[in-house]
Amino acid sequence: MNTPQPGTGRSVLAVVAHPDDAELAMGMRLLEHALAGDRVRVHCLSAGRPGKDDGELRRAECLAAAEILRIDRYTFSQIPDTRFTDHRGAINAALFDAFAEERPDIVYTHYPDDQHLDHAVTGEEATAVAMREAADLVYFRSPYSRNFEPNLIFTGTPEHLAAKGEALACFASQQQLDMGVFTGLNGLAYRQHVHHRVVERFPDGAHGAEMFRTARQIVHATRPAAARP
Repeated sequence: MNTPQPGTGRSVLAVVAHPDDAELAMGMRLLEHALAGDRVRVHCLSAGRPGKDDGELRRAECLAAAEILRIDRYTFSQIPDTRFTDHRGAINAALFDAFAEERPDIVYTHYPDDQHLDHAVTGEEATAVAMREAADLVYFRSPYSRNFEPNLIFTGTPEHLAAKGEALACFASQQQLDMGVFTGLNGLAYRQHVHHRVVERFPDGAHGAEMFRTARQIVHATRPAAARP
């Protein structure tokens, strides 16, 4: 497997349980991948809630956010929201189908140790598939993650953070999204995990951060150009 290096057109896949999970956890990082020339896709396992006729609305919200964050494709499965533990076989099959569309170079998904069972199952099943089908696997932190210790911290610019806020505003059906709160958390995140002496050397305007934990990263040695005859 020859994994492209950053900025050389990598295939990036974020596997999430619900609409707005990707934007909330890593909206800035997704935008940065797109700006670097990577192909970005989000696969959402569930689009609507049981007993609620809101699937089309939530898909439309995802597509509107995708325009802002320059996400190339947003795809969906039909796993019932809050019922993931009962549908592991269907989730596994859906993920193999999603990975087969374009085998990703890097996969982002939920950290498996999560209080929300849908998030936990998504993280576990995406890990099982990614370890076979992808090169790099990275976990993001959700508001319900437990025992999450980041080893990768992405700091965005004010423009990245503004784009993330604009994308989250697309999810008008989700009343619990308080951008004042989440903006504050993005601003605080790196101060929780990085010594202030390091933060002092960050570029001007690096006031927002997103937290990740790398599960696997494959780095290939540089190969010299073939000798000319």
